[in-house]
Amino acid sequence: MTVQPYHVYIERRERAKNMARFYALSIEANLFGETSLVRSWGRIGSRGQQKIHVFDSEAKAVDLLLALLRKKRSRGYRPLQYRIRVSHG
Repeated sequence: MTVQPYHVYIERRERAKNMARFYALSIEANLFGETSLVRSWGRIGSRGQQKIHVFDSEAKAVDLLLALLRKKRSRGYRPLQYRIRVSHG
């Protein structure tokens, strides 16, 4: 059973190449008590594609998540930068 929630969303944008892609990873428990790594990817604004890997342990799912994240980061994918505006009024 998954103890820790894992959700990662990264993007790669290159205007010169007209590239705007996303890649999302999450680790979730399925109905059979196994651990699933859910991968989603595609062009930003589209539905994209999805693939689910099923593991018998959370540790194996985390290992694949980290390997995929390292690979995507080396190709230019980065997490979103959030800006928070505070108004005093």
